[in-house]
Amino acid sequence: MQRRTFLGALAATFAVEKLGWADPTPGERLAAAARVQVGLTTSYDPAWTSIAYPNGDVPRSTGVCADVVVRAARDALGLDLQKLLHEDMMKHFDAYPARKAWGQTRPDANIDHRRVLNLQTYFQRAGAQLWTATGPVPGDRFPQPLSPGDILTWILNSGQPHIGMVVGVPPAGAANAHETSPHVVHNIGRGAEESPLSAFWPHHAFGHYRWPLA
Repeated sequence: MQRRTFLGALAATFAVEKLGWADPTPGERLAAAARVQVGLTTSYDPAWTSIAYPNGDVPRSTGVCADVVVRAARDALGLDLQKLLHEDMMKHFDAYPARKAWGQTRPDANIDHRRVLNLQTYFQRAGAQLWTATGPVPGDRFPQPLSPGDILTWILNSGQPHIGMVVGVPPAGAANAHETSPHVVHNIGRGAEESPLSAFWPHHAFGHYRWPLA
């Protein structure tokens, strides 16, 4: 597991250098680490799996949407959301939706950090929430500005929560819809992929987070 984390961090470092960011911000490092996952994570598997703790992970060839964010945080910044979220749940279990949503009676470090609703709660408790919807909002209509490394969540038309990471924002003077839409890395069922935010318009925007705090 340590070797896997090291290789992910190394790949993220190379990605930052390739993008040419001088003195990259934490958000830019997160964005680069998310982009590295495209082509590496090629499938989707939400099954409960026993994993190590801390720094536990399923094989990088698969995962869920939350794993994009968890892996980016580890690779880019050395921050382990599995451990951070588990420690907070151990102290404040009833602040999380685990009992109501999944019938849990105690935290489960194998799966808790891989669930969008738990990550939303953790980010909110950490003071990282910038915006949350109070009514129906099209999935591409997050309040601006968005920055690389920002974390977005949706409610899909299927009713399932979804999460992704902003990896690119439009340059000044962008000419077409593809260029003027921020881009997001996420895993909606086909593995990690990069999509323009405009592709999410049929779904519902829910939350915007910037973590860790500057």
